[in-house]
Amino acid sequence: MAMLNRVHLNGLRAVETVARLGSLAAAAGELNVSVSAVSQQINRTEKQLGQALFERTASGLVLTEFGRVFSARLGAGFRELAQAVALADEANQCTLVVSVAPAFASKWLLPRLSRHFDRHPNVLLRVDASVRLADLERSDIDLAIRLGDGKWPGGRAELLLPQEVFPVCAPVIAKKLKSIDDLAQTCAITDERAMISWESWFKAAGAEPVTFRKGARFTDPMLCLESAIAGHGVMLAWQLLAADALADGRLVAPFGVRAQSGLGYWLVTSATKTESRKVRDFKVWIREEIAQTMAQFSALESAA
Repeated sequence: MAMLNRVHLNGLRAVETVARLGSLAAAAGELNVSVSAVSQQINRTEKQLGQALFERTASGLVLTEFGRVFSARLGAGFRELAQAVALADEANQCTLVVSVAPAFASKWLLPRLSRHFDRHPNVLLRVDASVRLADLERSDIDLAIRLGDGKWPGGRAELLLPQEVFPVCAPVIAKKLKSIDDLAQTCAITDERAMISWESWFKAAGAEPVTFRKGARFTDPMLCLESAIAGHGVMLAWQLLAADALADGRLVAPFGVRAQSGLGYWLVTSATKTESRKVRDFKVWIREEIAQTMAQFSALESAA
């Protein structure tokens, strides 16, 4: 490998291209450089090798005997390089990068991913779990799932699910909540970074707001949810965050009233990039999963 250090790669490319295409002009067109630049690269490479690769004739360049053997090896080498690069392209084409908030990823998306793997076994799914807004134009992220109003510059947004909010708590606490007024005897578990408030829920319930007892405060909705499951108080949750804990009985929604938050989960893709098949397939899959979750959610409310 050390011998390669004395020969420039651009020169080897020029030699291989001229040998394969048969002329300086054709090689210059493929390499997107001038004819003189190709000629200079060949001259430099011959000096570095100490061997003539071409004979200069009135009709153009003709490979020497050494040049024929040398260019044949070069051609094989560049084909191997092209195949190596193609492996990276293939890996990129088969990898779907999805940007989601950690709470969404952990509490709803992750338990369902095996069904995506089963349906699309050739797609490697990489989840970028972060609260930052993904740069869909200048990153490898194919799709983002965002919570908000659907207005993000440079993104094409499709509503996935309107966000509805409602109180949840552990069953032991729910037994004590005979009316909304009883909330005043419980602790409120608060997400300090939440974009939702209790006022909208009390309005939807047609009730006057109550003053909660002071409860735990967190900067992460996942911790709020775990605190509610542990029986520390009542939290204001939403469908996808609490769905699985409600389904298996770890949490209860004691009043059966949901309030529109004015926010929603959105599927966001680049406004300029062509949407790939793997992105379209993921959108179909996740909408089916959302529909299934909401059907289970409605069944729980009907049974309550």
